[in-house]
Amino acid sequence: MASSSGARRMAPGDSSASPASAGGRRILRTQTAGNLGESIFDSEVVPSSLVEIAPILRVANEVEASNPRVAYLCRFYAFEKAHRLDPTSSGRGVRQFKTALLQRLERENDPTLKGRVKQSDAREMQSFYQHYYKKYIQALQNAADKADRAQLTKAYQTAAVLFEVLKAVNVSQKIEVDQAILETHNQVEEKKKLYLPYNILPLDPDSANQAIMRYPEIQAAFHALHNTRGLPWPKEHDKKPDDDLLGWLQAMFGFQKDNVSNQREHLILLLANVHIRQIPKPDQQPKLDDRALDTVMKKLFKNYKRWCKYLGRKSSLWLPTIQQEVQQRKLLYMGLYLLIWGEMAFELYGMLAGNVSPMTGENVKPAYGGEEEAFLKKVVTPIYKVIEKEAERSRTIKSKHSHWRNYDDLNEYFWSRDCFRLGWPMRADADFFKTPNDVPSHLVNGDRPTGNGNWMGKVNFVEIRSFWHIFRSFDRMWSFLILSLQAMIIIAWNGGTPSDIFDAGVFKQVLSIFITAAILKLGQAILDIILSWKARRNMSLPVKLRYILKLLTAAAWVVILPVTYAYTWENPTGLARTIKSWLGDGQNQPSLYILAIVIYLAPNMLSATLFLFPVLRRALERSNLKVITFMMWWSQVLIRCKLLQPRLFVGRGMHEGAFSLFKYTMFWVLLLATKLIVSFYVEEIKPLVQPTRDIMKEPIRTFQWHEFFPHANNNIGVVIALWAPIILVYFMDTQIWYAIFSTLIGGIYGACRRLGEIRTLGMLRSRFASLPKAFNQCLIPSDANKRRGFRAAFSTKPSKTPEDTKEEEKIAARFAQIWNLIITSFREEDLIDNREKDLLLVPYCKDRDMEIIQWPPFLLASKIPIALDMAADSGGKDRDLKKRMKSDLYFTYAIKECYASLKNIIYALVIGPRERDVIQKIFKVVDDHIAEDTLIKELNMSSLPILNKKFVELLELLLKNNKEDQGQVIILFQDMLEVVTRDIMDEQLSGLLESVHGGNYRRHEGITPLDQQDQLFTRAIDFPVKESQAWIEKIKRLHLLLTVKESAMDVPTNLDARRRISFFANSLFMVMPSAPKVRHMLPFSVLTPYYKEDVLFSSQALEEQNEDGVSILFYLQKIYPDEWKNFLERVHCKNEEELRETEQLEEELRLWASYRGQTLTRTVRGMMYYRQALVLQAFLDMARDDDLMEGFRAADLLSDESPLLTQCKAIADMKFTYVVSCQQYGIQKRSGDQRAQDILRLMTTYPSLRVAYIDEVEEPSKDRNKKIEKVYYSALVKAAVTKPDDPGQKLDQDIYRIKLPGNAMLGEGKPENQNHAIIFTRGEGLQTIDMNQEHYMEETLKMRNLLQEFLKKHDGVRYPSILGVREHIFTGSVSSLAWFMSNQETSFVTIGQRVLANPLRVRFHYGHPDIFDRLFHLTRGGVSKASKIINLSEDIFAGFNSTLREGNVTHHEYMQVGKGRDVGLNQISLFEAKIANGNGEQTLSRDVYRLGHRFDFFRMLSCYYTTIGFYFSTMITVWTVYVFLYGRLYLVLSGLDQALATGKRFIHNEPLQVALASQSFVQLGFLMALPMMMEIGLERGFRTALSDFVLMQLQLASVFFTFSLGTKTHYYGTTLLHGGAEYRATGRGFVVFHAKFAENYRLYSRSHFVKGIELMILLIVYEIFGQSYRGAIAYIFITISMWFMVVTWLFAPFLFNPSGFEWQKIVDDWTDWNKWISNRGGIGVPPEKSWESWWEKEQEPLRHSGKRGVVLEVVLALRFFIYQYGLVYHLNITTHTKSVLVYCLSWVVIFVILAVMKTVSVGRRRYSAEFQLVFRLIKGLIFITFISIIIILIAIPHMTVQDIFVCILAFMPTGWGLLLIAQAIKPAVARIGLWGSIKALARGYEIIMGLLLFTPIAFLAWFPFVSEFQTRMLFNQAFSRGLQISRILGGHKKDRAARNKE
Repeated sequence: MASSSGARRMAPGDSSASPASAGGRRILRTQTAGNLGESIFDSEVVPSSLVEIAPILRVANEVEASNPRVAYLCRFYAFEKAHRLDPTSSGRGVRQFKTALLQRLERENDPTLKGRVKQSDAREMQSFYQHYYKKYIQALQNAADKADRAQLTKAYQTAAVLFEVLKAVNVSQKIEVDQAILETHNQVEEKKKLYLPYNILPLDPDSANQAIMRYPEIQAAFHALHNTRGLPWPKEHDKKPDDDLLGWLQAMFGFQKDNVSNQREHLILLLANVHIRQIPKPDQQPKLDDRALDTVMKKLFKNYKRWCKYLGRKSSLWLPTIQQEVQQRKLLYMGLYLLIWGEMAFELYGMLAGNVSPMTGENVKPAYGGEEEAFLKKVVTPIYKVIEKEAERSRTIKSKHSHWRNYDDLNEYFWSRDCFRLGWPMRADADFFKTPNDVPSHLVNGDRPTGNGNWMGKVNFVEIRSFWHIFRSFDRMWSFLILSLQAMIIIAWNGGTPSDIFDAGVFKQVLSIFITAAILKLGQAILDIILSWKARRNMSLPVKLRYILKLLTAAAWVVILPVTYAYTWENPTGLARTIKSWLGDGQNQPSLYILAIVIYLAPNMLSATLFLFPVLRRALERSNLKVITFMMWWSQVLIRCKLLQPRLFVGRGMHEGAFSLFKYTMFWVLLLATKLIVSFYVEEIKPLVQPTRDIMKEPIRTFQWHEFFPHANNNIGVVIALWAPIILVYFMDTQIWYAIFSTLIGGIYGACRRLGEIRTLGMLRSRFASLPKAFNQCLIPSDANKRRGFRAAFSTKPSKTPEDTKEEEKIAARFAQIWNLIITSFREEDLIDNREKDLLLVPYCKDRDMEIIQWPPFLLASKIPIALDMAADSGGKDRDLKKRMKSDLYFTYAIKECYASLKNIIYALVIGPRERDVIQKIFKVVDDHIAEDTLIKELNMSSLPILNKKFVELLELLLKNNKEDQGQVIILFQDMLEVVTRDIMDEQLSGLLESVHGGNYRRHEGITPLDQQDQLFTRAIDFPVKESQAWIEKIKRLHLLLTVKESAMDVPTNLDARRRISFFANSLFMVMPSAPKVRHMLPFSVLTPYYKEDVLFSSQALEEQNEDGVSILFYLQKIYPDEWKNFLERVHCKNEEELRETEQLEEELRLWASYRGQTLTRTVRGMMYYRQALVLQAFLDMARDDDLMEGFRAADLLSDESPLLTQCKAIADMKFTYVVSCQQYGIQKRSGDQRAQDILRLMTTYPSLRVAYIDEVEEPSKDRNKKIEKVYYSALVKAAVTKPDDPGQKLDQDIYRIKLPGNAMLGEGKPENQNHAIIFTRGEGLQTIDMNQEHYMEETLKMRNLLQEFLKKHDGVRYPSILGVREHIFTGSVSSLAWFMSNQETSFVTIGQRVLANPLRVRFHYGHPDIFDRLFHLTRGGVSKASKIINLSEDIFAGFNSTLREGNVTHHEYMQVGKGRDVGLNQISLFEAKIANGNGEQTLSRDVYRLGHRFDFFRMLSCYYTTIGFYFSTMITVWTVYVFLYGRLYLVLSGLDQALATGKRFIHNEPLQVALASQSFVQLGFLMALPMMMEIGLERGFRTALSDFVLMQLQLASVFFTFSLGTKTHYYGTTLLHGGAEYRATGRGFVVFHAKFAENYRLYSRSHFVKGIELMILLIVYEIFGQSYRGAIAYIFITISMWFMVVTWLFAPFLFNPSGFEWQKIVDDWTDWNKWISNRGGIGVPPEKSWESWWEKEQEPLRHSGKRGVVLEVVLALRFFIYQYGLVYHLNITTHTKSVLVYCLSWVVIFVILAVMKTVSVGRRRYSAEFQLVFRLIKGLIFITFISIIIILIAIPHMTVQDIFVCILAFMPTGWGLLLIAQAIKPAVARIGLWGSIKALARGYEIIMGLLLFTPIAFLAWFPFVSEFQTRMLFNQAFSRGLQISRILGGHKKDRAARNKE
């Protein structure tokens, strides 16, 4: 393990070392801390195979300054050791490393030899070793406080390394080591084993005096674990005195040492924290409480016990009968469970818990012996290998989930008794371990799994790519919608009013819906069998039987119901007559059908009963009784009871309490009723029935094309074209109704939760008086306010008793602590300046000398100057002043406080008895007047401003407090006395001065010596004052009150500060659990996964300019001008140049910029506020009243040794852990990556921060064929913090290194990054935070309240398993796009999730502020599923998993966490593409299928419409446009439309217009806007919401939403069809740069441009061929939203592209696009460089799509042939013939054109070089022939220009259709050698599309105002904040030019 030592900085002389090069590769220097030595060769840049020498190099760096020769010897020894470790230099980078080190040694040998003190190196080493031991180790040991443990640990490790080097030097020089040194070394070695780097608890014997180890509950858990009495240790084990139960488990099972250390600390903290809550009083004996033990045991083993019951096995948790041994046994079980979990590294621990636990019985030898790493090698590795092989297979067959076992399949193997066939020890030949052989390349697209015939296959479920999953998972919903539609059509057809249902005939027809239901059931049964076919091998017999019997019963009902229905009619028609004719024409028996229906509905009645009694339903599902199991199986088979699902380990007992059930049922009943009523009457059904009847009455026989079915009855084609879009809208509009209802309910719920009560500064002022009380009730533990009724310290009523007064003072003091901490954090974040900070601060404690309330100055500002002016102008009348005082309470408070402070300060300063007497008399007069209410009447107030001016001067002198100002102070006192006595109180105090002076003057005449002359105040002033913090604050505060003349109504001015302070104040009035003491709160951890994003902006990155000359720093200065000004004020600089002067200031600048980007630094700062908050809250809990009254500032100013502060920090460490999982930290560190240095800087800034990473190390291989093998470790490190004055390097040190069975990164990456680090987290809550998030100091104060939510049942049934928290999107202030995205996201994370959680009860886990019940999830599969592709949206699967396992997800809005979002269109589109991909994969997943089947009907609806249903409805919206336009195309081209319109028999626009309006509602983004407006209205006022909505429309929000509709539709559809889902990195930078045309084309070509052009052609054809018989108004009304969609999809990317219409940029873009389109592709050419590479990549999903996908793609492509078929009959030259030969001839023309193109292509390739002239002649001939044919066609059959245009419209889509088909069947096309031609044709189409898009943009770019308008529209948000966006876009250029002129 690497040494923990930090190394001292190298001497400056070392900078002479020049960069060493070897083999042309430069070894990069790394700086692992702030300012390392200039060494090119640092201790951290070590190849992974030589990691053992890193500690030696660290020591060399450390001792360099004090003894260069010893440093040289250390490096020399490191070189020798490196050579021993890898003699052949076979490891990566080893040769270069050795070369560089050797070069350095050669350079340093002579200089260091000269500086050597002793005669030999051996003597030098011995002398230095002894010196180091005395100076560091002995000095630290002898220190009174037993020294700083971290320093001592480091010293022991350094001494051990020095001895190792010393020994090596002595051996080389053949000198014996001194005996004294050997003895010293033995002591060091012993201590080194004890003093290991620790995480939170130092568990070595010498650390019992550490603050955290003194807690009795920690000691209790520690002692309980050390009870090893009676345990049979292995014979070979060398038992040590400090061995504990986990040590015994390690010895018996062979767990890794660091795993044991990690879980030991984990278990102690877990038990201690639960123990504290069980026994609140901390003064008990250190004995572990049995209740605490049982609580933890129950949580850890609850799921295991359920599993045992489910499988019908007895639990292996046997407890002994002897009571004394019970605790020991329980601890052994818990320890074993955690050790298994801690070593599995993935989500596999759930599989093994049941198999391993029986092995802890006494005297039973474990199946796998206790040798080192036995468990890893024999248990974990075999299972890992299975996962690895399956994951490898998933990469080979990208979209075929059915061909490999994902995590769910492997996990669910253990849900059946088959898992016991694995045996223990596990059998290597078990089915579980069998994986298919590698897939032969020619079978990659085949449907049959290849390879090993014994492959176990899929388990329980098969994820097959198909749209049918949507029906299969939510079949009840689709059945309901289809049956409702059928019933409504029947009623509408037979009269059109609901009362018609009472007519016998209509009623009979309506009853036919049951036949439809039976057919749908049969369809579902068939679908179940087809989609589950590949899992048949693992199905048990009952499951197979259930599928077969379900099919047979469904088929039986499909026969029974139609037959019995046929006999209900006397004279049946249609199908009923046919059935009757088959079965004999017997008499009609309606009762038979009714009986059949009753029997058919029996299971639904049972379902309804169970639905109404959820308790009964839960009991049945959870039961493991054989009888009930059989009954549930039977209910599924024969009576299809949906509420009794087939038995599965998950998804049981998920039902809510009765009240929750009532709420969401009412929601959906009202919603569905509204939807059906509107659909029936207004939108879809009834209005279309009459037109349909009219159409069907008279068949049309005249067609304008060749009609294949000219004699078809009823115009069925017209009916389909008319009804298809209407029916699609019918299936989609539930989503609209959901948006409306959820908005209303969400708004009502939000208002009830008191959201938005304080939303402005004015509201904050008006409620500030009640803030301390609310704060006290929410954030102060309840025992501090037992008496709920008292008024808070800031209340206006006088207190009743001294006890009340004291209690109120304590409340005021606590409030001041918290409030001031928040304000101070605002200042540190540069949200406010120094003046605003002073105005916002509250005095830390009540001034005992002033019996008044002291409010923050921002409430009192400007009140005193106003009062002075009013008093001066009063002329003895006080009416106005009194009126003002009554109306504004703060006015009165300001006056009272100023008077009290003035009195207080003067009494404090004046010490002379004579003077004090004068002053007392003056104040008595004033007090008397106040008491009599005659102050203004009796005194002359006109001189008050003069007195005020003098007093302000006095305060300014007091602030300076300089001795030389004493004379001025005396004169000011005399001046003030004169003003009071001569001007203000002339009459009342007449003769006062004479009475003081007069006697003296009369008595002594003549000259008096100077020393006897004593004017008033000359010797009576105590100045300079002995300052204290309270005194300075008092002076500052009074100075502010007297001098601030302008109102502080706008303090703070920063918008973010206002928002935060208002939200915090508002949240105190919301309902939240009361806070426990920090000691009793639930402990928690925060986990942040990090990959390679920015940690901290480097100076270079801040200065680097983009193509517009804009640097990040310049951009930030313009976006945050007020914060930049505040920052300069904080660091005492005037401009940017001054910041560059010192390194420290430059660091501050980097931090300032990083805190405004989406960086890891910003996230870590925010999360570490938790610890700061806990330390303060612990202080408030533990502090004595006196400490409290002095204020925390006192404790803060004390040194770190302050016992109270140490205690507070210890308790904070017990309660809070922060782990950042930096996946690649090890690699980054070894490669000298700047990010590794920045991460280390974070660790040194925040010592309690921990970093977990996966370390990839090269080690010598045991396999002879390999020299080196890669070994992986899961490592946890912390900063090796040295004392501030220690010049040593600040480096990291390993705490734990746990070996993994292989590379953990098998899936999507991020889930594994979280999963490997979870073992290092602690506590009972786990908050997962993404690295684009931040936190706020004021919000962290509420964490202990939030964690209390885990302890209460929110639905009366179960405790929460995930606590949802709202987010604030902090990236909305830059551009209009960022604003739209921010609003959209904000509405989802607030109102959206509020409704999901309550009343709908279907909130899952969507993002990272949520807090998991850690123990619940670690025993149920972790917080992240990590299978490749299927778990792309890993977040939501945690929510699915939690819900299916009887968890409960809640949502809480009194706390918020900041989150960054993407701000440019391309980034937003990539993000939405990723989410749509993820939803496509969710649609295929077993989780969604199970939720769809196991929720009751209404909760299932909630689940559908809030997850995949939203995306499917979005897709239907787009399909509606397609279906409508293709229907119109059919009607127009066939001539049916003209025949209907001109015949005046049919006017069918109204229902269509209504239906298309529904489609537009979704398309234009109103669906998104509704919740958005409601939330803005709720939190910022409805006037703001309305103005925001109007502004958004003006800024083209509808364009953005319509565009994103296309993104969602495309990526969701292609994922379901062909796969291709992948993580898309969006980048988190600042996007105010121009995206090139080619980049936009690549991104949007397939998702938007192609579809936009297709719709445009459809609309053009509809317009051209329908205009002669239809008015323009009707056309516009129907198609306007479609034209809007077309224009949006084609041009939005350019509209939202900064500088998109600048001429120079347009020219550059065109050049770039031409280059890209013409570049040839090939191996290694990226898609960004060549069109060919991009084109091939776009088709990749088709390669892996399978036969179904290819067939579907071909079928969809056939739609492009319709144009040609219809349009060729509309040419002028074909008007007289409708023969099919015309169509055939058109194909001949196409093939001739393609043949000519192919000929020219081949000719160019073969002949253009040698026979150039001939080739040119042939081309000319072809051209002349083409022109001749055109002329002949115009001359003879009179072809027109329109014909030419129509031909283009006909043939272009055909060519595109042929292209699509060719791409789908690429292997066949390639075999016949046509692929090159297809590629050429595709390139031609792309060029045409590019021109089509580019031309309008280039045209608009001619007009400069277009660019101006675009800039204004894009950046209006910034303009409204007064920012110069044009300067940002224009960059520094103008600035530079101006400077150059100067």
